[in-house]
Amino acid sequence: MSETGKPTHSSSTNPYIPKGDGDEAVQAYISATPGWKSALGKRIDDTVQEVFPEVRKQVRWNTPFFGKDDGWFLAIYCYRTYVQITFLTGSSLDPMPPKASKVDGVRYLNIHEGDALDTNQLASWVRQALKLPGQEL
Repeated sequence: MSETGKPTHSSSTNPYIPKGDGDEAVQAYISATPGWKSALGKRIDDTVQEVFPEVRKQVRWNTPFFGKDDGWFLAIYCYRTYVQITFLTGSSLDPMPPKASKVDGVRYLNIHEGDALDTNQLASWVRQALKLPGQEL
């Protein structure tokens, strides 16, 4: 709980972060994620930044989004037992991220504590997503 008596995290452990544009908002989200999830968020952010140094960042709905001039291509969200990477054009990626969504075109990669993040695969998906139209929120 915060000093105001409001919870600082949802029941899924996702941090409550004010909406904001830019790297500072995303870094605040990553810093507020508990335990191993913070280090994972940093690796995800670093990988995206390495592949695409001009990446646009914002936090909306307590979710960091990564994008380019024409829209968004990736988001991350913290759940109780895993971190979910959302690929907004995931069904167009090769290979497709493993988990389907109810939202057309969206695919997920869930990473649990102890799972290795394949940064080479993540970088490949980011490079592919950059060639596709971004998604508006």
